[in-house]
Amino acid sequence: MDNAAKDLVIVILTGLSGSGKSTALRVFEDLGFFCVDGLPVSLVPKLMNLFDDKGGQRYKGLALGMDVRQADLDTDWGATLAHIKVKDVAPQILFFEADTGEIIRRYATTRRPHPLESDQRGLEQAVLEERERMRPLREAADMVLDTTHFTIHDLRRKLQEKWASIRPTAGTLKVHVMSFGFKYGPPSEADMVFDLRFLPNPYFNKDLREHTGKEAAVRDYVLAEDPGREFIRRLNEFLLYLLPLYAKEGRFRLTLAFGCTGGRHRSVAVAESVFDTLSKAGYNISLEHRHIERG
Repeated sequence: MDNAAKDLVIVILTGLSGSGKSTALRVFEDLGFFCVDGLPVSLVPKLMNLFDDKGGQRYKGLALGMDVRQADLDTDWGATLAHIKVKDVAPQILFFEADTGEIIRRYATTRRPHPLESDQRGLEQAVLEERERMRPLREAADMVLDTTHFTIHDLRRKLQEKWASIRPTAGTLKVHVMSFGFKYGPPSEADMVFDLRFLPNPYFNKDLREHTGKEAAVRDYVLAEDPGREFIRRLNEFLLYLLPLYAKEGRFRLTLAFGCTGGRHRSVAVAESVFDTLSKAGYNISLEHRHIERG
């Protein structure tokens, strides 16, 4: 096996139904893993072979969700795990569990049937049987997470603490920066909207009117002197303070929208400046000028 394959990160998520495995799998998807839920155990080696160098470059690793819905989990688990380790790949096994009473409460809330529940077996009996069947996997796990007292945000933070570090960026937070024009309406997907119509407006300068905030002359007109200069300094300082707090809370995506009248000059200049600052700070960031042509 080549070095790229040896470096492949494989995380196997298993445990009791209703203990948070599916939620955890979505966290790994957000972290940049290729995720598969419900994969038969016997197909794991085949999936690894398909996950070639190209896939390894695109994704941070494989995250596989397995539970009692897979009929071969009990019988093929040991042989499959041994087969994986022969390939010089050491999967990390996460086992999720919770108190029986809490699992029953969660199923009562969602009104979904437990995988082992039947006409002859009630919910509590199903949970107890699953706990017994999954005991060998729990004993083999690298990490056991008891989610009895976890919120969704607690679970996200716990997983990010361990696995977010393999991302090439400073944190797990994805920041989307956009400019827009109020005359066309603010973007509905924005988490924060900044009204920049207090800044000097290049529209009223005939030499700048046909240009955009992407050009140095317009940016200087808006931001080189106060109030623009002091505003952008305080804004960038504020964002560099705020974004780590959102990331620590488990927030994955944040959209910052900067608006002026037409979405061509002031909003574009500020969005470009913020994009440059956050990019240099190592954030996973994207930029959109929604109304630059219309403005």
